[in-house]
Amino acid sequence: MQKLVGRRALLRNGTLVLAGAALTKHQLFSDETASEHAKSVRVGLITDLHYADKSPAGSRHYRETLDKLQAASQQFAADRPDFVVELGDLIDAADSVDVEQGYLKTINKQFSAICDDRHYVLGNHCVDTLTKEEFLGGVGQERSYYSFDREGIHFIVLDSCFRSDGEPYQRRNFQWTDPNVSAEEMEWLRGDLKSNSKPTVVFAHQRLDVSNHHGVKNCVDVRKALEESGNVKAVFQGHSHQNDLNEIGGIHYCTMAAMVEGSGPESNGYSVMDIQADGTIEIKGFVRQASYHWGV
Repeated sequence: MQKLVGRRALLRNGTLVLAGAALTKHQLFSDETASEHAKSVRVGLITDLHYADKSPAGSRHYRETLDKLQAASQQFAADRPDFVVELGDLIDAADSVDVEQGYLKTINKQFSAICDDRHYVLGNHCVDTLTKEEFLGGVGQERSYYSFDREGIHFIVLDSCFRSDGEPYQRRNFQWTDPNVSAEEMEWLRGDLKSNSKPTVVFAHQRLDVSNHHGVKNCVDVRKALEESGNVKAVFQGHSHQNDLNEIGGIHYCTMAAMVEGSGPESNGYSVMDIQADGTIEIKGFVRQASYHWGV
C-alpha cells in the first residue's frame, strides 16, 4: 500500500509543476479520503503491431513484433496500468482465414498476458481477411465500438472500419483509403456524449485530424460531435505509423508510433498514460514514442 501511495504522490507533484497553478493550498494538502475520490487512471498504449509470420516488407518487420511486445510487457508490468489499449492493426494480412486466425492467436496470447482489462480498436488490417465477428471473437471482445468509465473518466472506443456506403470492412471488400464512422455509430456516439458529463478520452485507429488518405472520410462530422460535447480532452489514434499531434477545437489529436516499423529493439514504440480526475493528461513514451503533458 505504501508504494502505491508514494507513486500517486509523485504523479501529483509532477502534475502540479505544469498544471497546478490554479490549485488552492487546501486542495494541495487534502486528506487521504479526498485523494481517494480523485484517483488517476493509468493506461498502457500500443498500436500497429501488424504481427504476421512472414518476411519483412519495406520498413515493416512483422515477426519482430513479438519481441517488441515483450519489451512493452515488461514496462507495463513495472508501471501497472489499470488497463491497456491496442489502437488497431494488431495483425497483418494473410492469404487465408485460417492463417490470419493463427496470427491473431499467437499475438493475442502474448498481449492478453499483460493485463486482464484490455481494449482492442479495430484497424483495417484486422479485418483484411477476417470479418469483424471473427476478429472480436478471437480476442474476446463483444463490440467494435463502445464506452466505459474508470475513476471518473469516460472512455470511448470507435470503429472507423466502414465503407462510405455503410458496409463493414471484411474479406477484402474495401479500399483502405475509404474509412468511415457509420451513420448508426454516429447516432450512438452523439447519444453517448450527450449522456456523459465526465472528462472524456477517445481511442481510434484511422485518424480523425486529417483529411488525407490516412483520415476518416467523415472526420469533420466526428470532430463536431466531440467538440459539441465540451468534455473530450484527447483522441489517441494510430494508422499512419508516426508521432504526430494536432489540437483542433480544444481537443488534442495524438497519433502514436507504430510498433512494426523498423528492426531491432531501438525501433520499438509504446507508452503509459496517466489521466487525473481534472482531465490533466501525461503520456510517457518509450523508445520511438514521443512524450506529452497537457494541463486543464
